[in-house]
Amino acid sequence: MRPDYAAILETIHAEVQPLIGQGELAGYIPELAKVPIERFGMAVYRLDGTVHSIGDAAARFSLQSVTKLFALALAFSREGDAIWSRVGREPSGNPFNSLVQLEYERGIPRNPFINAGALVITDILTSRFVQADLAVLQFMQMLSNEPGIDFDQAVARSERATAHRNSAMAHFMKGFGNLHNDVDRVIDNYCRQCSITMSCVELARAGSFLAQHGTVPWSGVKVLERSPAKRLNALMLTCGTYDAAGDFAYRVGLPAKSGVGGGILAVVPGEATVAVWSPGLDANGNSLVGTYALERFTDLTAQSIF
Repeated sequence: MRPDYAAILETIHAEVQPLIGQGELAGYIPELAKVPIERFGMAVYRLDGTVHSIGDAAARFSLQSVTKLFALALAFSREGDAIWSRVGREPSGNPFNSLVQLEYERGIPRNPFINAGALVITDILTSRFVQADLAVLQFMQMLSNEPGIDFDQAVARSERATAHRNSAMAHFMKGFGNLHNDVDRVIDNYCRQCSITMSCVELARAGSFLAQHGTVPWSGVKVLERSPAKRLNALMLTCGTYDAAGDFAYRVGLPAKSGVGGGILAVVPGEATVAVWSPGLDANGNSLVGTYALERFTDLTAQSIF
């Protein structure tokens, strides 16, 4: 029997109210510190095209690291397994912006979802496309069937002005020969990519190809073959929520990718995608309310991969 998603979202919306406003904004990016912490939205996109949503699900927000998933999918669709010679597939166990492992592992990032790994993916796209940031944006516009999504220029400028640690990682990797393009160009592309804004409804639709073996359900466009789509879901489960991936898998039980803008995209294979947004972050950089909302979603629907 199919869950009553509308009723379940209403229940979740009521249950999260005592938590709204908790957590911390990503204040190290000044523009993100201006976002009202009380916002909360959630959307479920079923593979038959049915959408259920609650709260601020139509409000656009800065996706930040959620865009790493789409950049990786784009790079994987073009380069295949060759990307794994430059970035690993293991959980990091360290903060997403840590420099420590790069020293030990000689410039090869542990996975494509920490910042160093995402910079390598951006470098791959920078080599392949004239404008890598625009390529990721257009890819996401196609996946969401929403040509109006765009960069948030103020967030991009704010992020670029404070990108010192990312620049340090990029220079470090270039010293090991694992960054092929000009560092400033890669950082520019990366910061603009992270500033892309979407709503929960748009994000859930954009990610739906991962719930249907790499094929966009509403258009039939094959983004990835079944095996690469499976591998991306596996990486989301093990690496997609920073260094809290184990706890997130324990609590939620779905492949997911989070971002410090407060968004999380989760995949229910063969059924739906779920996007949630609440900008207050926990100590690991994941949405505090969003994580709880997804935990309650899998409890109430009895839908997880376990």
